[in-house]
Amino acid sequence: MSGTWSERLSPAVRSIAPSGIRKFFDIASKMQDVISLGVGEPDFVTPWTIRESCVYGLEQGRTSYTANRGLPELRREIALHFLRRYNLDYDYNTEVLVTVGVSEALDLALRSILAPGDEVLIPEPSYVSYAACTTLAGGVPISVAARIENEFRITPEELEPYISARTKAILIGYPNNPTGAIMERGDLEKIAEFARQHDLIVISDEIYGDLTYGGREHECFAALPSMQERTILLNGFSKAYAMTGWRIGYALGNPDIIAAMTKIHQYTMLCAPITAQMAAVEALRHGEKYMKKMVGEYDRRRRLIHDGLKKIGLDAFEPKGAFYIFPDIRSTGYGSSEFAEKLIQAEHVALVPGNAFGSSGEGYVRCSYATSIPKISEALNRIENFVKKHRR
Repeated sequence: MSGTWSERLSPAVRSIAPSGIRKFFDIASKMQDVISLGVGEPDFVTPWTIRESCVYGLEQGRTSYTANRGLPELRREIALHFLRRYNLDYDYNTEVLVTVGVSEALDLALRSILAPGDEVLIPEPSYVSYAACTTLAGGVPISVAARIENEFRITPEELEPYISARTKAILIGYPNNPTGAIMERGDLEKIAEFARQHDLIVISDEIYGDLTYGGREHECFAALPSMQERTILLNGFSKAYAMTGWRIGYALGNPDIIAAMTKIHQYTMLCAPITAQMAAVEALRHGEKYMKKMVGEYDRRRRLIHDGLKKIGLDAFEPKGAFYIFPDIRSTGYGSSEFAEKLIQAEHVALVPGNAFGSSGEGYVRCSYATSIPKISEALNRIENFVKKHRR
């Protein structure tokens, strides 16, 4: 056999880099006394009533496949949730698909709409999967840098130069991972008009939609005038309900797109696990009070880490959503990767370099405050010690 096995791999797979998030998680897992501000996973356990619904289902012998699109009772609850909260009317039979996490929903959405060479506008810094999944679906990710001066909110003026005859969609994620930025209604209305003007599909990842602070309410993109049919709305249970390991998400969209996504889903995943779907039903029916309690605790942590980083001298705008803060570390004289690597070695604090989320993240690092206040306080002490000793 000539060549190497790696040469026989898909060119698309070879072209994408491993996740920059997992790299530092793997380093931290091999060290002692590490405080991780790296992986975006709630430190809360899934609320008991949600876990209990799963246990009860197992006791009743509910261990079978479900319909490809998901349990009817879960799809009904999802549709009711969006009707009550955003006055959005989705048919649970034809416009709701339950997926194995939001990651699968994203993959299905991109594979359903993209032809080879189609371009997707991706404001960045952005979640690491956006560009990679676009490439794996045969599309071309087009990164568009959002500016710190605008708190990383994207504008039509920034998107316009990147429009081409091949542009098919725009992929946005607000509240944002990694920056903690949100988009106000006025910001989103401008993006909606831009999408209508250029006849674009909008994929809106709203997994952090329940995690907003300071009395702000999340603005659902599909709820904007005339945008429901044009929007593929992605959401799930991992973040707001501390259900990361359950791997349960969903997509909402017009019947044609959901049917296409379901076609791929039935050949690859078949259905999401029934136990996770049953837990998700309980989360929507009775989990809001637990979710709000967790959001209140995240808010305390948010204020602590924001104030602490400012005192250290690392500038960061106050995050208004998700559970991340994105401090500027350029004043230390280090680049993103070097800062993160030296910090974990010297002080055993793990965070993620900003350039893992696109080139516009260079000069920043992502800190997750989905961990306890004592750990955040100790991490801040260690970061301050590192900055004092190693600032160039």
